[in-house]
Amino acid sequence: MSKFPKFITATAVAAALAVPVYAEGFGLGRPAMPEEIAAWDLDVAPDGTGLPEGSGDVFTGEEVFAGKCAVCHGDFAEGVGNWPKLAGGQDTLDHDDPLKTVGSYWPYLSTTWDYVNRSMPFGDAQSLSADEVYAIVAYILYSNDLVDDEFVLSNETFKDVELPNAGGFIPDDRLQAEKHFWNPEPCMENCKDSVEITMRALVLDVTPDEGSANAPEETAPLQEAAAQPVMEDAVEVAAVPDPELVAKGEKTFKKCKACHQVGDGAKPKTGPVLNGIIGAPAGHAEGFRYSKAMKSAADGGLVWDEAELAAFLAKPRKYMKGTKMSFAGLKKESEIEAVIAYLQSYSQ
Repeated sequence: MSKFPKFITATAVAAALAVPVYAEGFGLGRPAMPEEIAAWDLDVAPDGTGLPEGSGDVFTGEEVFAGKCAVCHGDFAEGVGNWPKLAGGQDTLDHDDPLKTVGSYWPYLSTTWDYVNRSMPFGDAQSLSADEVYAIVAYILYSNDLVDDEFVLSNETFKDVELPNAGGFIPDDRLQAEKHFWNPEPCMENCKDSVEITMRALVLDVTPDEGSANAPEETAPLQEAAAQPVMEDAVEVAAVPDPELVAKGEKTFKKCKACHQVGDGAKPKTGPVLNGIIGAPAGHAEGFRYSKAMKSAADGGLVWDEAELAAFLAKPRKYMKGTKMSFAGLKKESEIEAVIAYLQSYSQ
């Protein structure tokens, strides 16, 4: 009895085996169809070639980023735990431990757009629409202080953006410049008498994990600037905050540490140093680049007394439309009171 089903004849089997193989191939599969190729042909060149039509503004990008990206990259693209930072690091490339981000290291905006479009969000790659990708990239640019809050990125404005480190890369000429070093017959075994470790990695906690909340704090500064002193014309504040309330505020302030520092040696990060903020005028930290909304409030005479700061901490974006601080706010009045007491302890 034949092992083939009745409807398959020996002639048919012989014919199938006799089908010629494709030229220089293995005779497996078939040529990809145009629509299949198009699904993989997603690359974008530095000059914008390959970009789809679409657009996205900073504020839309902030919303999309908060919903799809912030869990790993932080509300301000500052990174969470060991997940990558996308903002900051300007002027650190000559440091022993440089911070390489879109704003400090990446040479072309096409790399950012292509990577987000092709690989993000993590676990749900290529689920973003073209407009969402434009908006997210616009927000990343804004988080690096490369565009203002009214910027709209599109396939038409794409080439108008030049990243700071565009001149930091050179063409890869190793095929010509280093070819004379290459060994045509490389050693494959017993190449050395012994193998020794001569250097160890300076940064060991580079692998993201589920316990990022317990990861060591990032203390490397993003900018070189001195801690801000208490303003001489600051409004008088309470003499001594309640120690217990200050301790509670220190715990709550962990929600703010990704962007703000306080205390001796504090330096600006995504947000300004908060030393002396209680009773100080808005936008008082010298050298920090505030949003237009904060500058306008400062020009209007806003002073961060306890009442104003409490209102801001509760709902920052409702309190000040256009603020760069996209943190949703502290929900409990007790947390707000504690954070203010903690900040007050650095205003003495």
